[in-house]
This record gives sequence, C-alpha cells and structure tokens, in this order.
Amino acid sequence: MRLRPTLDFLLYQWLGAESLNERERFSDHTRETFDAVLDTCERIAREKYAPFNRTVDVEEPRFDGDKVILPQCTFDANRAYAESGMLSAAQDYDEGGMQLPYTIEAAANAFFGLASVSMGSSLLTKGNANLLLVHGTEMQKAVFARNEFAGRFSGTMCLSEPQAGSSLSDISTRALPDGADFLDDPLGPRYRLKGNKMWISAGEHELTENIIHLVLAKIPDENGKLIPGTRGISLFIVPKKLVDTQGQLTGVRNDVALAGLNHKLGWRGTTNTLLNFGEGKFPVNGEAGAVGYLVGKPHEGLRCMFHMMNEARIGVGTAAVMLGLAGYYASLEYAKNRPQGRPILDGSTRRAGPGGKDPAQAQIRIIEHADVKRMLLAQKSYCEGALALELYCARLVDEQHTGAPQAADDARLLLEVLTPIAKSWPSEWCLEANSLAIQIHGGYGYTRDFPVEQYWRDNRLNMIHEGTHGIQALDLLGRKVLMEDGRGLQLLAGRMQATIARAKAVEGLALHAEDLGKALGQVAAATQAAWSTGKPTEALANAVPYMQAFGHTVLAWIWLEVALAAHASESVPSREGKIMATRYFYHYELPKIGAWLRVVESRDPTCADMPEEAF
Repeated sequence: MRLRPTLDFLLYQWLGAESLNERERFSDHTRETFDAVLDTCERIAREKYAPFNRTVDVEEPRFDGDKVILPQCTFDANRAYAESGMLSAAQDYDEGGMQLPYTIEAAANAFFGLASVSMGSSLLTKGNANLLLVHGTEMQKAVFARNEFAGRFSGTMCLSEPQAGSSLSDISTRALPDGADFLDDPLGPRYRLKGNKMWISAGEHELTENIIHLVLAKIPDENGKLIPGTRGISLFIVPKKLVDTQGQLTGVRNDVALAGLNHKLGWRGTTNTLLNFGEGKFPVNGEAGAVGYLVGKPHEGLRCMFHMMNEARIGVGTAAVMLGLAGYYASLEYAKNRPQGRPILDGSTRRAGPGGKDPAQAQIRIIEHADVKRMLLAQKSYCEGALALELYCARLVDEQHTGAPQAADDARLLLEVLTPIAKSWPSEWCLEANSLAIQIHGGYGYTRDFPVEQYWRDNRLNMIHEGTHGIQALDLLGRKVLMEDGRGLQLLAGRMQATIARAKAVEGLALHAEDLGKALGQVAAATQAAWSTGKPTEALANAVPYMQAFGHTVLAWIWLEVALAAHASESVPSREGKIMATRYFYHYELPKIGAWLRVVESRDPTCADMPEEAF
C-alpha cells in the first residue's frame, strides 16, 4: 500500500513518535515494535479487508427473520482483527493490552479504513469499552469492557431516536428501577428501559457472542415525568444477552429487538439498525422492558457519553481521510495509464495554430494535462493534510495521558478546539477529493467497474456521522473557542505563531508563513466580531462558514508544519510532493477563507431572515 511511506514520515520525521518510548508507559517499546504493529495491520488489511471491499458493498446485511446475515469475509476480517490484539492495543498490560501509544494505534488502524471502511475495525467497540474503563464500576469493567477488548463482545452507541434525531434533549426512552432491590445488583443499579433507537451501527449481528449497547435514557422524577432538556439523561449498559458476574452468558435474551435494517447509500458492509428496547418481544422474567445497568451517576449520562462521542468523531474524520486517500491512489494510477488527448502547442504549425493540438502526434497520458494535475494535487493536499491533522490529534491524546501536568492540560484544551475540525473538515474535503477522483476517471468513474464511485458513496455518510456540520460548527463557535476564557484558541494560535516564526527563516516557505499569519488574524477578528453583540442568534447564524475558514486555517498550519519537516530531512523520497501540496493549499485553498469570514464578521442575517414561504 502507498500509505506506509506517508505514515512513516508523519510519525517519525514530523511527530517524533519514536521518542514516546522514553516515557515510562511506553518504555518497553522501540521503533521496531511500532513498525511490527504497522506491518501486521498492513498485512491483515491487505489480505482480509481489501479483496472484499466490493463484496460487502454488494452483499448487504439482511435479516432472515431470526438473525442478520453477513458475508463470510466479514467474519474472517473481524476474527483476524480481534486476534491481532488491536482491540486493546493502547490498554494497560493488566487489561491484556500492549500499552501502545495512541498515535501508533491510530496510524495502524488507518490501513483498515483504506482497505474497506465499511467492514469496520471495531471503532465503536473500542470507544464503548474505553468509556466503561473511565466511568464504569470495577465489575462493569471486568464483565463488559474487558470482554469487548478480548473480542468476545462488541459494542454500540445508542443516542438518536426516530422522533429526535440529533436533538438529544428530546429523547423519550425511559428507564425505571427494576424491582425493590435494583440498587443491589452487582453489575450496577438495575433498570428497565423502554424506547426506540435509530441509526445504530453494528446494532445486530452474529460476529460476536454478545452486543453491549450503551443507551441514553431518562429516569422519570418522583411524579413520573421526564426532566426536560439534557439534564435528565442517564447512561445504561444494555446487553443483547444477559450475563453473570463472570461475563458468561446466562442463556436469557434481553428485551432488545431488531425493528429494521437501514439500507444506506454507503457503508453497506456495516449493519445499521433501528432497535426497540422493552417492547416485550423478549420478556425477561415474564416482564417487558430491557434490563440495563446504570453507568456513573443518574442524570450524568451525556457527560459520560461525550467521552465516546469525541473519540468516535476523530475516528469518523480518519475514516473520511482514508476513503479520500483510496480514491486519490486509484485516480492517480488511472491518470498514469490512461492515454487521451494531445499536448497543447506553444507555437504554430501548418496543422494547428497557437494553443492548438497536432493530431499527428501520439496521445499523451491524462496525468500530463494541467487540469488533471490540478485535481490530483487538490486530492493530495486535502487527504494527506487531513491525515496529518488526525495523527496530530492522536499525538495530543498521548500528551494528555502521559505528558507533564501543564503539557497534558494544554493537550486537553487543544483537543477540545480541534475535535470539531478533525471530524468535519475531512468529511467535507476528502469527500470532495472522492468527487475529483470520479472526474478523473471520466465516464468510467460512474460505473462499478472502478472503485471510486463506492469510495464516494461510503464517504458521503461521514458528513453526518457523529454530528452534522451544523452541530460541529455550533460546538466550535458556540462553545469550544469560548471555553475557559478562550484559552484553547489562544493555545492553538500560539502554536501557529511558533510555526510561522520557524517558517519565515526557510527559503520558499516565508511567504506561506506570512499568509498563515494573515489568515490567523482574520479568524481572530471574525471570532471577536461574531460575538461583539453578545447575541448567540447573531453570532451563530454563520457558524458553518466560520468552521470552514477555521478548518482551512488549521490545515494550512498543518501543511506548513509538514513542509518544515520535509525541508529538514533530505531523505524524504516525496519531499517535493509535500512542498508542492503545501504550495497548492496556500495558493488555491487558503484564499477562500476571506469570503467565508466576511459573512461571519458582519453577522450577515440573510439565511436566518429567509422567510419559510419564500422558499
């Protein structure tokens, strides 16, 4: 796979991942062990995932009335991934993990997204288990989280409801104490849940012995009423099959029923479901209601769930990156081999005037056309830049967990600010890369004879996975840049300024450094102007253009960082490619932020003022 040289450069020559083994937690590791993990994942992805990407797209999950049917290749891939130890790669040795840096785990998992994103690499299972390690009891960790890390159980995240969508304050799933002794259950306070959940990835299958659902629900007050808004939301473990305190199946099916499969545009290899909790199809002890165990304290469910949601958002961003790269690699290969057209003449001949073409000359490959190079360079700048961003965020996770106190706190705040960008920017611009890959293929790009149409379909879902652009933008402008008196934004600006200072001293990068400084100033001014009236409705009316400009500025910074690392290392084979991708981004992409920020600064009300009847 072409991915490996790029990963090696970003990990070792830019992020200095090898130095992480100087920290106590990672002291058993060396560059050799990191490379061995990458080698293993690259091999499994090549052998068990990539050959079956089209298979899982065509052979969608189906329900036979008893169970969900998946192709055998999905079972084989899931088994190979679990046996590799990657489910618990970053966990403690005591948890059966390898104590790998999250940076290496994230890089290794990239191979699976590149090979077949919809076959999955158990992203939600790991997020589910990680949440329980932080917020669960010791018994919940032992029974549920550790069996998920071992590959016996898989996990889901159940938030949305048919009537509520992304508006979690409007969920109506309720949880009632299960008997007088509900507080005495060793697995946690025991409740009965009733409600419906929608868009549940991997919500029903036979890949593992059990499925552990993490479900948001509301506990009624003493008058039997649900607390409005998000304050009343609690979090529950709801296993598909009930288990004992040793994690063994009891033989009792929980009252969780598949209501239907969603047949999606992309990610067709992943089962996506509507689940009914507590409808009475599988009554437990003769009583309707799904048995669930409270995680953490009552009414703090959303706070717990955000631990998993933030992890999933970075995972969605990485999936978008890998689909973009898959399309880029495919269209690059096609462009190198597809002959079409002839070179434009600079002079004149009897056959053609200035700017014409000589039909007597042989055809050239389409990669020799300037516009095809433009489309390839755009893809490279979007996808490789976004990959660098995702790995930078992964490096911040390691810093947060193993760095000195001040560095750890800085990493936490930087992650808060960057997470909306890490999710949303790749899901928009790596999708655009997939669109350009189709364009390069011409008519063939729209057929199933080539993979690029599937990459586009798969990537189109990432714009709504784990929160739409609108939600991410509201989070960024409405909360993240303001939190803790704007310290996270100040930290990010400080890191950008440090990069600018270094780049000013490098020939060929000084002008880029100047442009980045101007862009940073524009973003700062727009942030201040948006909130100058103190009215959220005015400030947030153009939150998405703000996020687009913010994201482009972040990616320009990332590319300048990558270009500096490439300049510093003469041994980088693709050094010129990185320099040219940086140049492309600064010349063609960064100038776009002016238009986006103008409506933010002026608090332009055009969209908000549009009357419904005028549509």
